[in-house]
Amino acid sequence: MICLARFWSRVNVSGMETLRAPKVRITPIVCLGIYAIVWGIMAYHPVYPDDWLLENILAILGVAFFVATYRFFPLSNISYIPLTIFMIMHAIGAHYTYAETPIGDWLAPLFGWQRNNFDRVVHFSFGLLLAYPVRELYFRLVGARGIWGIVLPVNLLISISAIYELFEWGAAVIVNPEAGIAFLGSQGDPWDAQKDMALASLGAAITMAITFVVLLIKNPEFLSECKESVRVKRRQPLGERKLAEYKRMRDGD
Repeated sequence: MICLARFWSRVNVSGMETLRAPKVRITPIVCLGIYAIVWGIMAYHPVYPDDWLLENILAILGVAFFVATYRFFPLSNISYIPLTIFMIMHAIGAHYTYAETPIGDWLAPLFGWQRNNFDRVVHFSFGLLLAYPVRELYFRLVGARGIWGIVLPVNLLISISAIYELFEWGAAVIVNPEAGIAFLGSQGDPWDAQKDMALASLGAAITMAITFVVLLIKNPEFLSECKESVRVKRRQPLGERKLAEYKRMRDGD
């Protein structure tokens, strides 16, 4: 809580950090080191090797992307930490398969679950933990401000969640049936994909709702920024008018 308080005390009007990052940042290195250690342990004798390989294709590509882009596009610590937590949860789930993760079995009696819900927890955490890093990407790459800096991260994570469910379905159809069933982790629930997407959406919405409230409290200009972000900038319809402009430009050439 102290770290979060310090972070929010130095955000600017759009909710991004204003302090210049030091030349050597310890937090990203520590995050990468912790994840590498956990991943190495979880890579040793996974329960279903074929499923482990499927689960880790996107994870390895994602980590490689953030490492490769770090020098010219580093994220804030408030983004790296939740990313690392999620990746560690994923590494654990990939080792055991999400349907057989011991953590889910331990939690089931405490919460009265009828199944191993570790996969549900991870899907919820996907939205909860990745919403702010996605907000940072939208802010810095697209310049999304005001209400769009809150809504667009939720929309993107819903889309990614749906695409991942389609990826799971495709993998289950293409690869061998045993690995495909383990990869799906539906545990006989016909609505598993829909519930997973709903939980990811809920997690993202919670994080962005908290971000919205904090910015309203900390930032006297944020409400005005939100109003400006939904103001119509160009009143003329775009479609056929723009095509007509292109045609005139082409004819003029």
